[in-house]
Amino acid sequence: MRAVVLLSGRGSNMEALLRADLPVEFAAVISNQPDAEGLAVATSLGVAIAVVDHRQHDGREAFDTALAAEIDRHAPDLVILAGFMRVLTADFVRHYQGRMINIHPALLPAFPGLHTHARALAAGVRVHGCTVHFVTPEVDVGPIIVQAAVPVFQDDDEASLSARVLEQEHRIFPLAVRWYAEGRLDLRKDATVRVEGVAASASALISPPPDAG
Repeated sequence: MRAVVLLSGRGSNMEALLRADLPVEFAAVISNQPDAEGLAVATSLGVAIAVVDHRQHDGREAFDTALAAEIDRHAPDLVILAGFMRVLTADFVRHYQGRMINIHPALLPAFPGLHTHARALAAGVRVHGCTVHFVTPEVDVGPIIVQAAVPVFQDDDEASLSARVLEQEHRIFPLAVRWYAEGRLDLRKDATVRVEGVAASASALISPPPDAG
């Protein structure tokens, strides 16, 4: 399977994917930011890079047209958004519907959009996490593939909570891409996803934990 990764920044999720020994040929890493740190990481790992600078295009539609042309040049089976900080037009999303996935640093449908960790702390939630989902024209509401939850501690700040969630992002994003590459994701008509061959688990995360005494 061929994949293209889109990013805008440091590329830690992209690096996790490239180092995960997946049954995937990563054809290119593309950024809208010429100085994105992730481009140098991709180059060091032997993956082709490209830049489609959104500031060089007159409006979202023009940028998305140029971005789609660059993506399609690599003929990917899957488009992966790994910290790509642009809202995409509906026409662009529909072009890749069912073969574009994103990772979001919250347990969707809670906290869509930006500043998820600060908002989670402000809301006083006890459990936070991350979500891999298919991308749809509506931002952060696509069919959910996999989620990971972490406890929120009383002394957490945005940095500590973000680091705990990011560790789980690096676990579940490669997992979702592997399932896609192996043909194990069944995207149903009711906009839910079934993962073939996954055993049920009775484990639960409780936060704060019950009193052990």
